[in-house]
Amino acid sequence: MARTTTSDARKKDTREKIELGGLIVKAGLRFEKRAMLLGALLELAGRLKADPGERARLTSIGAEAFGNDSE
Repeated sequence: MARTTTSDARKKDTREKIELGGLIVKAGLRFEKRAMLLGALLELAGRLKADPGERARLTSIGAEAFGNDSE
């Protein structure tokens, strides 16, 4: 049973990473260097901590890009 749980956890982790990579592609950043992408994400993390309103603003932009109000 432990192997099944480990296998399921790995599959879930892999799926999540693939979905996150898809967001990079959807944002038009597929060909950017990884260091730049990581820098941008670290900058974003800092902004989200510093400005509570930034999360809502960016969520709205993302929801519009998806074409719905989810996530």
